[in-house]
Amino acid sequence: MWRRMAFDGANGLSGVSGREAELTNALILVAEDEPEIAEVIAAYLEREGFRTVRAADGRTALDLHLALKPDLVMLDVQMPRVNGWEVLAELRRRGDTPVIMLTALDQDIDKLQALRIGADDYVVKPFNAVEVAARARAVLRRAGGGGGTMLRVGPIEVDLDSHLASVITGDEPERHALPLTLTEFRILAHMARAPKRAFSRGELLDACLPGGEALERTVDTHLSKLRRKLEDAGATGFVNNVRGVGFRLADLG
Repeated sequence: MWRRMAFDGANGLSGVSGREAELTNALILVAEDEPEIAEVIAAYLEREGFRTVRAADGRTALDLHLALKPDLVMLDVQMPRVNGWEVLAELRRRGDTPVIMLTALDQDIDKLQALRIGADDYVVKPFNAVEVAARARAVLRRAGGGGGTMLRVGPIEVDLDSHLASVITGDEPERHALPLTLTEFRILAHMARAPKRAFSRGELLDACLPGGEALERTVDTHLSKLRRKLEDAGATGFVNNVRGVGFRLADLG
């Protein structure tokens, strides 16, 4: 039955840029109790560039949603502990995280119920994994998610709306808030928008310490403190020197 969910490299979405690259950076919570199906969905989404986390029951899905604030939830209807309808209703009480329902029930009444409770889309099993990835991208595009107000680089999250940064670690994800100064937050947010890019000291100075009389070497001090706070929270290998240029957030080595 699930052989239909085969990988199809010809339909890959590699080479995207700009807004599409932001969408690809999205974190997707796959809430599915059948391990084989969850693994295939997650693997294909990751192949397309998305990041994923999985939940095998409704209670875990709600806990992960609260802890990780994913950009999109793919939610199976028939799950243990808390079923998909109840999870969807709770997600809607919490906010407007986009949700795609996954179900084997090909009935109009079920589709209508999903939309009535607040689902953004509805996919009936068995489905093609290429279609699932395309639906995810379309829903994220409509919602304006995947990089708009939440920036993610590895375990690092930067929430531009609430002006908070944190590091998520562990098999059972734990969030560690970063005690950043305003300047450190500005630098982290600026670099997180393009984590593979090398920034010069002058660029960071102009973008993050505007209107001041600080010297370029002041940036080194802020970056050193930022690196230490990231490491203390469990995010090692970030904020790296690029010889002759400046600094890069992500480690490409």
